[in-house]
Amino acid sequence: MGIPANFDSVSLDGILSDWVAALREFSVEAVVVLGPDPFGGSDDRQVVAVHPPLVAEAATALAESRDFGARWRDSDAPLVAWQTIGKSDPHGTSRWRLLWLAHGYQTMVRVEFSLPAGRAFECFMFSPRELTDRAEAALMAWSALNIWPLVKRSIASARSMLSPRELECLELAFRGLTARETSQTLQCSERTVNYHLANAMNKLRVDNKLAAIQRACWLGAL
Repeated sequence: MGIPANFDSVSLDGILSDWVAALREFSVEAVVVLGPDPFGGSDDRQVVAVHPPLVAEAATALAESRDFGARWRDSDAPLVAWQTIGKSDPHGTSRWRLLWLAHGYQTMVRVEFSLPAGRAFECFMFSPRELTDRAEAALMAWSALNIWPLVKRSIASARSMLSPRELECLELAFRGLTARETSQTLQCSERTVNYHLANAMNKLRVDNKLAAIQRACWLGAL
């Protein structure tokens, strides 16, 4: 779970590369997707995807910081943020900012996609020039909103630890179906459904169906 999903997925890395190329008019050269650590605390995030790989260390420093993340969501902060990296840290102590500045990046636009229980996926776009027009930041955010469904599906496929049947049973449980109703939908026995749900809970390291659904959401699988 510690390696960005696109490092092992040619298709996901291709999607991220195309996304960066589509943002060339805004001089965007790097994108990062952070997501909740499904087995960590409420503030713990991990680098789900990063392109290009050269900025992986800077992306990890961002995930390990307390900027944005859960505390950001607990405030009245917006779901979309635009910052000039150097100017937004007057004390100059944030390691992630220093690393991104060292790579030559000046501007960051962040878009959040909320998940259950106060978690979220966060998409960051980095540019080596300062944005002077709010409309540019808005167009960059719009690109993230448009491409996110494709990125999320690719992330879920690359990170999947559940079998198709286990995921299917969780999806139906997420919709509110009981094990008996799920067995009727899938045309199998109730015992088989409970077997798949138990396997899913074991893989997700939880002891109840609700927690399994929650963690599957944090992985992007639901």
